[in-house]
Amino acid sequence: MAFKSNAVQQINMEDALLNLPPRVKKFVEKSWSAGFSEIIFPQINEKRFAVLYSDNPATRPNTPVNAIIGALIIKELFNLTDEDLLESILCDVRFQVALRTTSFKEQPFSDRTFSRFRERLYYHELNTGEDLLKEEMIDLAEAFRKYLNIQPTLKRMDSLMVASGSKKMSRLEILYTCVANLVKQLHKNGETPLVQPLEAYLKEEHRNQIIYHQRHEDLDQRLSVVIEDAKQLMNLVPENSQQTEAYHHLVRVMEEQTHTDDTGRTIAKPKKDISSQSMQNPSDPDATFRFKSGQNHKGYVAHVVETTDKEGSMITAYDYQPNTHSDNEFCRKTIEEMGPQAEKTTLVADGAYASTENTLMAEANNIDLVTTSLLGKAPDEVQAHFKLDTENHKVLRCPAGKKPYKTRYYQQTGTYRASFTLNDCQDCPLRNHCGMKPQKKSNYVMITEKTVQRATYLQKYSLPEYQELARVRNGVEGIPSVLRRKHHVDHMPVRGYLRSKMWFGFKITAINVKRVLNKVRQDRFLPDIFAKLHGFWETMCSNQHFIRLCA
Repeated sequence: MAFKSNAVQQINMEDALLNLPPRVKKFVEKSWSAGFSEIIFPQINEKRFAVLYSDNPATRPNTPVNAIIGALIIKELFNLTDEDLLESILCDVRFQVALRTTSFKEQPFSDRTFSRFRERLYYHELNTGEDLLKEEMIDLAEAFRKYLNIQPTLKRMDSLMVASGSKKMSRLEILYTCVANLVKQLHKNGETPLVQPLEAYLKEEHRNQIIYHQRHEDLDQRLSVVIEDAKQLMNLVPENSQQTEAYHHLVRVMEEQTHTDDTGRTIAKPKKDISSQSMQNPSDPDATFRFKSGQNHKGYVAHVVETTDKEGSMITAYDYQPNTHSDNEFCRKTIEEMGPQAEKTTLVADGAYASTENTLMAEANNIDLVTTSLLGKAPDEVQAHFKLDTENHKVLRCPAGKKPYKTRYYQQTGTYRASFTLNDCQDCPLRNHCGMKPQKKSNYVMITEKTVQRATYLQKYSLPEYQELARVRNGVEGIPSVLRRKHHVDHMPVRGYLRSKMWFGFKITAINVKRVLNKVRQDRFLPDIFAKLHGFWETMCSNQHFIRLCA
């Protein structure tokens, strides 16, 4: 299939829109489709996706890419299935107007158009690592930001857990499923005869007997039996079947869930030794485990960056990773991607994004990283006034201006120990705030560069202007709520990291598109309503009977 640009976007004499009754045409012009067609659709860069298709012009041309992407955005905008989307495009002129396909004699979509396009995106990223869809979604967001005239100097960010659509499994279920999948594959291919214990995995009732129909006290014994069956099966797999997904899953789960003891037996690992990145379900091998805020999460974590000012807000960047990815890492990556800023830019986040390294990196890029709270025990603000010589590793002065008579530096922990005379601290008003520890002959303070920086940070952000930024940050917390309630991000009908990331990108863009369409509606139709109300009021005011009633 060859790539061809979508040239059929202008109205011609046979356009279906021209044949609509005036009343219907009026409704279409006032609907969401007109704004989508005029503002959203022209911004889609279809040439970016030319690499997904053949460069041989003799082959059949592709379905217009900008129409496919536009349709998939509308799909998320109205929470439609692929089947509902296709029916709406074929039967609803508003969808055709939005996608500029009213001039087509036949709508250029089939029941496989959208799934095949997603499949092309998936294999392209799998083979090249290039996420074309994310690049396009970010460029669209930037175009929308400029359209709404939102200044890029204030950004806020937050993260949310995204649940995997796969079933939650115990370690026994994971091991059993990997063994059963490989047994069934070998049996189907007829590549090697199965020994008696392994043939039982072909029976449907065997799974329930092993996992559910026995007492909990026998769990360790059943786990040992499945591990022995897995070892026996791995020795039977022929070389040509060792490249299959089922074989790789079994090898991986054995490495993650078992180890060899002193006697040479393969046994189950203690639960505390199992990595959070271990396989949670063979049907979604990319999903990881994380314990956060008192809850267990299985799946992925998403990160959004929203640019905001008085004109509105727009999600201008996002990321999607296995849920073992920390907010601190998201923050570092965001600053790296933003790069040096021409104007001073403020980036607001919660305390999980804070670190000394991120703050210094932000300052180097003309970014003011503001975190509304710090994780862990907060230092006393007085400690911000310690003066340190970081090159010679000495404490020069304490917050009261006293010079220590001796300083010792511990290289391994980065800690300074400053010793002061008893007279230095005896009448000091800050002695209960600087962290001083009294001794018989002297007093000492243990301080680190990070403690001084964190205290400086607290002192700075206790000012009123930074308190206002804390209130600004709260606005970004509505995005996770919208993604869960309106776009059902925890129930995406796909599994795997790349596929779910693709769906997440369309959901983010749908939020941005809705904001643009709301702005278009306000700019175009609300003035007409106010004009009509004003005309009505002038007419009534000229009516003598109305004047007498008002009097």
